[in-house]
Amino acid sequence: MTWANFIILAFTLGLLSGCEKSPATPSKFEISSKELDQKVSEMMESNDVKGLAVAIIDNDEISYLQTFGYRNVENQLPLEEDTIMYGASLTKAAFAYMVLQLVDEGRIDLDVTIDNYLPRPLPEYDWWRSLDDNEEWKQLTPRIILTHTTGLNNLRYFEPERNLTFHFPPGEAYAYSGEGINILQSVLEEGLGLNVKEEMRSRLFDPFGMPNTSLQWREDFAENLADGYAMDGSFEPHDERSHVSASGSMDTTISDQAKLWRGMVNGELLSSEMRREWNRPGFPVRTSQKFPTIPMSGTSDSRGEKINLAAGLGIETWSGPNDSYFAKGGHNDWTGNLVICADRQKRCVVMLANSVRAEIIFPQIIEMTMGDTAYPWWWTYPSLHGDL
Repeated sequence: MTWANFIILAFTLGLLSGCEKSPATPSKFEISSKELDQKVSEMMESNDVKGLAVAIIDNDEISYLQTFGYRNVENQLPLEEDTIMYGASLTKAAFAYMVLQLVDEGRIDLDVTIDNYLPRPLPEYDWWRSLDDNEEWKQLTPRIILTHTTGLNNLRYFEPERNLTFHFPPGEAYAYSGEGINILQSVLEEGLGLNVKEEMRSRLFDPFGMPNTSLQWREDFAENLADGYAMDGSFEPHDERSHVSASGSMDTTISDQAKLWRGMVNGELLSSEMRREWNRPGFPVRTSQKFPTIPMSGTSDSRGEKINLAAGLGIETWSGPNDSYFAKGGHNDWTGNLVICADRQKRCVVMLANSVRAEIIFPQIIEMTMGDTAYPWWWTYPSLHGDL
Protein backbone atom coordinates (compact mmCIF):
# COMPACT_ATOMS: atom_id res chain seq x y z
CA MET A 1 0.00 0.00 0.00
CA THR A 2 1.41 3.40 -0.91
CA TRP A 3 1.63 6.19 1.63
CA ALA A 4 -1.00 8.20 -0.28
CA ASN A 5 -3.45 5.28 -0.30
CA PHE A 6 -2.82 4.76 3.40
CA ILE A 7 -3.79 8.34 4.19
CA ILE A 8 -6.91 8.11 2.01
CA LEU A 9 -7.95 4.88 3.72
CA ALA A 10 -7.34 6.35 7.16
CA PHE A 11 -9.36 9.44 6.31
CA THR A 12 -12.21 7.31 4.93
CA LEU A 13 -12.28 5.15 8.04
CA GLY A 14 -12.42 8.30 10.12
CA LEU A 15 -15.43 9.59 8.18
CA LEU A 16 -17.26 6.27 8.39
CA SER A 17 -16.79 6.05 12.14
CA GLY A 18 -17.36 9.77 12.79
CA CYS A 19 -20.79 9.24 14.34
CA GLU A 20 -19.19 7.18 17.10
CA LYS A 21 -16.47 9.70 17.92
CA SER A 22 -16.54 12.62 20.31
CA PRO A 23 -16.87 16.10 18.80
CA ALA A 24 -13.13 16.68 19.31
CA THR A 25 -11.07 16.47 16.13
CA PRO A 26 -9.11 13.21 16.22
CA SER A 27 -5.38 13.05 15.58
CA LYS A 28 -4.18 11.19 12.52
CA PHE A 29 -3.35 8.11 14.58
CA GLU A 30 -6.66 8.00 16.35
CA ILE A 31 -8.00 7.47 12.84
CA SER A 32 -5.46 4.90 11.62
CA SER A 33 -4.31 3.12 14.77
CA LYS A 34 -6.47 0.04 14.16
CA GLU A 35 -5.17 -0.28 10.63
CA LEU A 36 -1.61 0.05 11.86
CA ASP A 37 -2.21 -2.48 14.64
CA GLN A 38 -3.56 -4.98 12.14
CA LYS A 39 -0.74 -4.52 9.63
CA VAL A 40 2.00 -4.84 12.24
CA SER A 41 0.40 -7.94 13.72
CA GLU A 42 0.13 -9.54 10.29
CA MET A 43 3.76 -8.79 9.43
CA MET A 44 4.96 -10.12 12.78
CA GLU A 45 3.10 -13.39 12.27
CA SER A 46 4.40 -13.78 8.71
CA ASN A 47 7.99 -13.18 9.78
CA ASP A 48 7.98 -14.95 13.16
CA VAL A 49 8.70 -11.80 15.16
CA LYS A 50 8.22 -12.60 18.86
CA GLY A 51 7.81 -9.16 20.43
CA LEU A 52 7.72 -5.57 19.19
CA ALA A 53 6.78 -2.19 20.63
CA VAL A 54 6.06 0.90 18.51
CA ALA A 55 5.62 4.55 19.45
CA ILE A 56 4.99 7.58 17.24
CA ILE A 57 5.75 11.16 18.22
CA ASP A 58 4.11 14.13 16.50
CA ASN A 59 5.59 17.42 17.67
CA ASP A 60 4.94 17.58 21.41
CA GLU A 61 2.58 14.60 21.50
CA ILE A 62 2.96 10.83 21.70
CA SER A 63 0.25 10.04 19.17
CA TYR A 64 0.59 6.25 19.09
CA LEU A 65 1.93 3.67 21.55
CA GLN A 66 1.37 -0.05 21.12
CA THR A 67 2.98 -3.34 22.05
CA PHE A 68 2.72 -6.64 20.17
CA GLY A 69 3.57 -10.23 20.91
CA TYR A 70 5.44 -11.62 23.89
CA ARG A 71 8.19 -10.70 26.28
CA ASN A 72 8.56 -14.42 26.92
CA VAL A 73 7.04 -16.83 24.41
CA GLU A 74 7.59 -20.00 26.41
CA ASN A 75 5.51 -18.69 29.31
CA GLN A 76 3.11 -16.72 27.07
CA LEU A 77 3.92 -13.47 28.90
CA PRO A 78 2.77 -10.49 26.84
CA LEU A 79 5.00 -7.56 25.97
CA GLU A 80 3.60 -4.47 27.69
CA GLU A 81 4.20 -0.73 27.70
CA ASP A 82 6.20 -0.97 30.93
CA THR A 83 8.13 -4.13 30.02
CA ILE A 84 11.87 -3.67 30.49
CA MET A 85 13.65 -4.00 27.15
CA TYR A 86 17.30 -3.73 26.21
CA GLY A 87 18.03 -0.33 24.69
CA ALA A 88 21.41 -1.36 23.22
CA SER A 89 23.02 1.45 21.19
CA LEU A 90 20.07 3.79 21.62
CA THR A 91 22.11 4.58 24.74
CA LYS A 92 24.62 6.44 22.55
CA ALA A 93 22.07 8.96 21.29
CA ALA A 94 20.87 9.76 24.81
CA PHE A 95 24.46 10.01 26.07
CA ALA A 96 25.39 12.43 23.29
CA TYR A 97 22.37 14.57 24.16
CA MET A 98 23.52 14.67 27.79
CA VAL A 99 27.06 15.63 26.71
CA LEU A 100 25.58 18.60 24.84
CA GLN A 101 24.00 19.76 28.09
CA LEU A 102 27.51 19.83 29.55
CA VAL A 103 28.68 21.82 26.53
CA ASP A 104 25.87 24.32 27.16
CA GLU A 105 27.13 24.70 30.71
CA GLY A 106 30.76 25.19 29.66
CA ARG A 107 31.86 22.01 31.40
CA ILE A 108 33.32 20.50 28.23
CA ASP A 109 34.02 21.68 24.67
CA LEU A 110 33.26 19.58 21.59
CA ASP A 111 36.51 20.60 19.91
CA VAL A 112 39.01 20.54 22.78
CA THR A 113 41.14 17.39 22.86
CA ILE A 114 40.37 15.00 25.68
CA ASP A 115 43.93 15.10 27.05
CA ASN A 116 43.00 18.55 28.39
CA TYR A 117 40.41 16.95 30.67
CA LEU A 118 42.05 13.72 31.78
CA PRO A 119 44.20 13.55 34.92
CA ARG A 120 47.82 12.42 34.94
CA PRO A 121 48.73 9.65 35.20
CA LEU A 122 46.03 8.18 33.02
CA PRO A 123 43.24 6.17 34.69
CA GLU A 124 44.26 2.68 35.75
CA TYR A 125 42.36 0.77 33.10
CA ASP A 126 43.96 -1.87 30.91
CA TRP A 127 42.64 -0.19 27.78
CA TRP A 128 44.13 3.17 28.80
CA ARG A 129 47.49 1.56 29.45
CA SER A 130 47.47 0.23 25.89
CA LEU A 131 47.23 3.83 24.68
CA ASP A 132 49.81 5.31 27.03
CA ASP A 133 52.63 5.35 24.47
CA ASN A 134 50.37 6.25 21.56
CA GLU A 135 50.08 9.94 20.76
CA GLU A 136 47.04 9.52 18.51
CA TRP A 137 44.60 9.36 21.42
CA LYS A 138 45.58 12.96 22.27
CA GLN A 139 43.97 14.05 18.98
CA LEU A 140 40.56 12.80 20.11
CA THR A 141 37.89 15.40 20.82
CA PRO A 142 34.29 14.86 21.98
CA ARG A 143 33.14 15.74 18.46
CA ILE A 144 35.46 13.18 16.85
CA ILE A 145 34.27 10.54 19.31
CA LEU A 146 30.55 11.27 18.89
CA THR A 147 30.80 11.27 15.08
CA HIS A 148 32.57 7.88 15.13
CA THR A 149 35.72 9.11 13.47
CA THR A 150 38.20 7.97 16.13
CA GLY A 151 39.93 5.31 14.02
CA LEU A 152 39.17 2.70 16.69
CA ASN A 153 37.36 -0.58 16.15
CA ASN A 154 33.78 -0.91 17.38
CA LEU A 155 34.93 -3.10 20.27
CA ARG A 156 38.43 -3.82 21.48
CA TYR A 157 37.47 -7.49 21.68
CA PHE A 158 37.77 -7.56 17.89
CA GLU A 159 41.48 -6.78 18.17
CA PRO A 160 43.96 -9.70 18.35
CA GLU A 161 45.30 -8.69 21.79
CA ARG A 162 42.15 -6.89 22.97
CA ASN A 163 44.01 -3.56 22.97
CA LEU A 164 42.69 -0.28 21.60
CA THR A 165 44.30 0.24 18.21
CA PHE A 166 44.06 3.21 15.83
CA HIS A 167 43.45 2.05 12.26
CA PHE A 168 43.60 5.59 10.85
CA PRO A 169 44.30 9.05 12.30
CA PRO A 170 41.41 10.46 14.34
CA GLY A 171 39.04 12.63 12.34
CA GLU A 172 40.07 11.19 8.97
CA ALA A 173 37.25 8.69 8.25
CA TYR A 174 34.03 7.23 9.60
CA ALA A 175 34.10 3.89 11.43
CA TYR A 176 31.44 3.12 14.05
CA SER A 177 33.10 2.72 17.44
CA GLY A 178 31.50 1.93 20.77
CA GLU A 179 34.98 2.05 22.29
CA GLY A 180 35.18 5.73 21.45
CA ILE A 181 31.96 6.38 23.37
CA ASN A 182 33.35 4.49 26.36
CA ILE A 183 36.48 6.67 26.22
CA LEU A 184 34.31 9.80 26.40
CA GLN A 185 32.45 8.28 29.35
CA SER A 186 35.82 7.86 31.06
CA VAL A 187 36.68 11.49 30.31
CA LEU A 188 33.52 12.64 32.07
CA GLU A 189 34.07 10.35 35.03
CA GLU A 190 37.83 10.60 35.50
CA GLY A 191 38.38 14.09 34.15
CA LEU A 192 35.25 15.97 35.24
CA GLY A 193 34.44 13.83 38.27
CA LEU A 194 30.92 12.99 37.06
CA ASN A 195 28.91 9.83 37.65
CA VAL A 196 27.55 9.12 34.17
CA LYS A 197 24.77 6.86 35.44
CA GLU A 198 23.51 9.57 37.79
CA GLU A 199 24.01 12.36 35.27
CA MET A 200 21.86 10.50 32.75
CA ARG A 201 19.20 9.95 35.38
CA SER A 202 19.12 13.51 36.70
CA ARG A 203 19.58 15.27 33.36
CA LEU A 204 17.39 13.12 31.08
CA PHE A 205 15.48 10.24 32.62
CA ASP A 206 13.95 12.11 35.57
CA PRO A 207 13.10 15.36 33.71
CA PHE A 208 11.46 13.42 30.87
CA GLY A 209 9.49 11.23 33.28
CA MET A 210 11.22 7.89 32.59
CA PRO A 211 10.96 5.86 35.82
CA ASN A 212 11.88 2.52 34.21
CA THR A 213 15.12 3.46 32.47
CA SER A 214 18.64 3.02 33.82
CA LEU A 215 22.19 2.47 32.63
CA GLN A 216 22.61 -0.17 35.32
CA TRP A 217 20.54 -3.21 36.21
CA ARG A 218 17.90 -2.74 38.90
CA GLU A 219 16.37 -5.62 40.82
CA ASP A 220 12.84 -4.30 40.27
CA PHE A 221 13.35 -4.78 36.53
CA ALA A 222 13.12 -8.56 37.00
CA GLU A 223 9.36 -8.37 37.58
CA ASN A 224 8.54 -7.48 33.97
CA LEU A 225 11.38 -7.86 31.51
CA ALA A 226 11.70 -9.01 27.92
CA ASP A 227 13.86 -12.00 27.07
CA GLY A 228 15.51 -12.11 23.66
CA TYR A 229 15.06 -14.17 20.49
CA ALA A 230 17.67 -14.66 17.78
CA MET A 231 17.17 -14.80 14.02
CA ASP A 232 16.62 -18.57 14.24
CA GLY A 233 14.09 -18.08 17.06
CA SER A 234 16.39 -19.38 19.79
CA PHE A 235 15.90 -17.98 23.28
CA GLU A 236 18.30 -15.76 25.24
CA PRO A 237 17.40 -14.58 28.76
CA HIS A 238 17.63 -10.86 29.47
CA ASP A 239 21.02 -10.29 31.09
CA GLU A 240 21.73 -8.12 34.11
CA ARG A 241 24.10 -5.38 32.95
CA SER A 242 25.83 -4.34 36.16
CA HIS A 243 28.53 -2.32 34.36
CA VAL A 244 27.51 1.19 33.30
CA SER A 245 28.30 1.76 29.63
CA ALA A 246 27.46 4.94 27.74
CA SER A 247 27.89 2.85 24.62
CA GLY A 248 25.01 0.48 25.30
CA SER A 249 23.93 -0.59 28.80
CA MET A 250 20.52 1.12 28.92
CA ASP A 251 17.48 -0.87 30.01
CA THR A 252 14.25 0.92 29.19
CA THR A 253 10.60 0.61 28.11
CA ILE A 254 8.70 1.74 25.03
CA SER A 255 6.78 4.21 27.19
CA ASP A 256 10.01 5.76 28.47
CA GLN A 257 11.64 5.84 25.04
CA ALA A 258 8.62 7.62 23.60
CA LYS A 259 9.02 10.32 26.26
CA LEU A 260 12.76 10.56 25.66
CA TRP A 261 12.50 11.02 21.89
CA ARG A 262 9.55 13.39 22.25
CA GLY A 263 11.76 15.58 24.41
CA MET A 264 14.88 15.27 22.29
CA VAL A 265 13.26 15.90 18.90
CA ASN A 266 11.81 19.09 20.38
CA GLY A 267 15.18 20.16 21.78
CA GLU A 268 14.09 20.27 25.40
CA LEU A 269 16.82 20.74 28.03
CA LEU A 270 19.24 22.06 25.37
CA SER A 271 19.97 25.48 23.93
CA SER A 272 18.73 25.95 20.38
CA GLU A 273 22.37 26.03 19.25
CA MET A 274 23.18 22.65 20.77
CA ARG A 275 19.93 21.14 19.48
CA ARG A 276 20.99 22.12 15.96
CA GLU A 277 24.47 20.78 16.62
CA TRP A 278 23.10 17.40 17.69
CA ASN A 279 21.75 16.41 14.29
CA ARG A 280 23.81 18.65 12.02
CA PRO A 281 25.60 16.58 9.33
CA GLY A 282 28.95 16.46 11.08
CA PHE A 283 31.00 14.05 8.99
CA PRO A 284 30.11 12.45 5.63
CA VAL A 285 29.48 8.69 5.69
CA ARG A 286 30.48 6.87 2.53
CA THR A 287 31.01 3.35 3.85
CA SER A 288 29.15 0.52 2.18
CA GLN A 289 27.69 -0.68 5.48
CA LYS A 290 27.54 0.29 9.12
CA PHE A 291 29.06 -2.94 10.46
CA PRO A 292 31.69 -4.24 10.57
CA THR A 293 33.62 -0.99 10.69
CA ILE A 294 37.23 -2.22 10.56
CA PRO A 295 38.55 -2.95 7.95
CA MET A 296 35.27 -2.18 6.10
CA SER A 297 35.76 1.56 6.71
CA GLY A 298 37.76 1.71 3.49
CA THR A 299 34.92 0.53 1.25
CA SER A 300 32.44 3.01 -0.18
CA ASP A 301 28.97 3.22 -1.69
CA SER A 302 27.78 6.10 -3.85
CA ARG A 303 24.28 5.87 -2.38
CA GLY A 304 25.51 7.56 0.79
CA GLU A 305 26.55 10.67 -1.09
CA LYS A 306 23.22 10.85 -2.92
CA ILE A 307 21.30 11.26 0.33
CA ASN A 308 23.99 13.24 2.15
CA LEU A 309 24.40 10.44 4.70
CA ALA A 310 26.43 11.78 7.60
CA ALA A 311 27.28 11.31 11.24
CA GLY A 312 25.61 13.63 13.69
CA LEU A 313 26.51 13.51 17.38
CA GLY A 314 25.63 9.98 18.45
CA ILE A 315 23.12 9.66 15.59
CA GLU A 316 23.05 9.38 11.78
CA THR A 317 21.59 12.06 9.52
CA TRP A 318 20.53 12.18 5.87
CA SER A 319 18.37 14.11 3.40
CA GLY A 320 15.05 12.58 2.35
CA PRO A 321 12.47 13.65 -0.22
CA ASN A 322 10.32 15.55 2.29
CA ASP A 323 12.57 16.48 5.22
CA SER A 324 15.93 16.19 6.86
CA TYR A 325 16.08 13.03 8.95
CA PHE A 326 18.10 11.51 11.75
CA ALA A 327 18.09 8.06 13.30
CA LYS A 328 19.67 5.74 15.83
CA GLY A 329 19.55 1.98 15.99
CA GLY A 330 20.36 -0.62 18.61
CA HIS A 331 21.23 -4.20 17.80
CA ASN A 332 22.60 -7.44 19.10
CA ASP A 333 21.84 -11.04 18.23
CA TRP A 334 18.52 -10.92 20.13
CA THR A 335 17.58 -7.23 19.94
CA GLY A 336 16.42 -4.95 17.13
CA ASN A 337 15.76 -1.28 17.91
CA LEU A 338 15.40 1.69 15.58
CA VAL A 339 14.27 5.30 15.91
CA ILE A 340 13.76 7.51 12.84
CA CYS A 341 12.86 11.20 13.13
CA ALA A 342 11.83 13.83 10.59
CA ASP A 343 13.51 16.99 11.81
CA ARG A 344 11.25 19.82 10.57
CA GLN A 345 8.05 17.83 11.06
CA LYS A 346 9.16 16.80 14.57
CA ARG A 347 7.88 13.32 13.86
CA CYS A 348 9.56 10.18 15.20
CA VAL A 349 8.83 6.47 15.01
CA VAL A 350 10.35 4.42 17.83
CA MET A 351 10.61 0.63 17.46
CA LEU A 352 11.92 -1.69 20.20
CA ALA A 353 12.03 -5.44 19.68
CA ASN A 354 13.18 -8.35 21.81
CA SER A 355 13.25 -10.37 18.58
CA VAL A 356 15.97 -9.43 16.10
CA ARG A 357 13.73 -10.67 13.29
CA ALA A 358 11.76 -7.43 13.72
CA GLU A 359 14.45 -5.77 11.63
CA ILE A 360 12.95 -7.60 8.64
CA ILE A 361 9.72 -5.59 8.89
CA PHE A 362 11.14 -2.21 9.94
CA PRO A 363 11.06 -0.80 6.37
CA GLN A 364 7.34 -1.57 5.96
CA ILE A 365 6.48 0.00 9.31
CA ILE A 366 8.39 3.16 8.44
CA GLU A 367 6.73 3.32 5.01
CA MET A 368 3.29 3.09 6.62
CA THR A 369 3.99 5.65 9.30
CA MET A 370 6.39 8.12 7.68
CA GLY A 371 6.20 7.54 3.93
CA ASP A 372 9.37 7.63 1.85
CA THR A 373 12.24 8.74 4.08
CA ALA A 374 15.14 7.46 1.90
CA TYR A 375 16.51 5.76 5.01
CA PRO A 376 19.66 3.78 4.07
CA TRP A 377 18.41 0.28 4.84
CA TRP A 378 21.17 -1.07 2.59
CA TRP A 379 23.74 0.49 4.95
CA THR A 380 22.30 -0.46 8.36
CA TYR A 381 20.94 -3.92 7.48
CA PRO A 382 22.86 -5.05 4.36
CA SER A 383 22.14 -8.75 4.89
CA LEU A 384 18.39 -8.11 5.12
CA HIS A 385 17.78 -5.08 2.94
CA GLY A 386 20.81 -4.68 0.71
CA ASP A 387 18.59 -3.85 -2.24
CA LEU A 388 16.63 -1.06 -0.52
